Amino acid sequence: MEILASEILGTNKFDQCVLNMASINICDRESNLGQEMFGLYRDWKTETDEAVVNPWLDLHQFTIFIPHPDQQYDGITLGEGLTKGYNLEVKPVRDPSKVPYKIPEGGHFIVVFKQRRLDSEFQIAATGIFVRPLAAIALDVILDPDKGQYQSLIVKHPVIRNYPDGWEEKLAAFLKEEIASYDLPSIVGHVDRGINRDYRSPSWDEIYLAETGFAFF
Repeated sequence: MEILASEILGTNKFDQCVLNMASINICDRESNLGQEMFGLYRDWKTETDEAVVNPWLDLHQFTIFIPHPDQQYDGITLGEGLTKGYNLEVKPVRDPSKVPYKIPEGGHFIVVFKQRRLDSEFQIAATGIFVRPLAAIALDVILDPDKGQYQSLIVKHPVIRNYPDGWEEKLAAFLKEEIASYDLPSIVGHVDRGINRDYRSPSWDEIYLAETGFAFF
């Protein structure tokens, strides 16, 4: 039986939609997050006097904050904020030894925090690896931190309807370092405006309605 993020992280589809919207923003280099990532990467390489090549070849940490669905913010609706990726953060990982995974080149560290009650603090809910070529996030959701209980799941990009045959096996082999990132099917270009100029990034409202059965893309 397929395990959905919403069944573990929350009681409805909201959490799954937040993860889907995060995947959309992370994959798209033209998103606010994508542009921030490149700016931070450029500053980092300037500081270390290294050549600016491709930020996706250096390890980064993406942090996803899942707000309470009734949380309100000043000057912007929750949906607008999620569309723009205001609940996301990115930073280069300068010391990979501090990351609890051995992440192959082409993968990036993911941390998920969840706001379980209205106006409350965010608590860590999951960690994982973003694999850019596949536009997929492999998560270990924390069920019981005291007992070390976790549930593994995969967040696929919601706009990519048909992943290629065998992609899950390729993902598993990549995470085990049996194959390199260039051996993976590269499908992220379909949902990256830096590559596909015809792609239009969906909004939070479209993602939420699509999760309830109304497709807009």
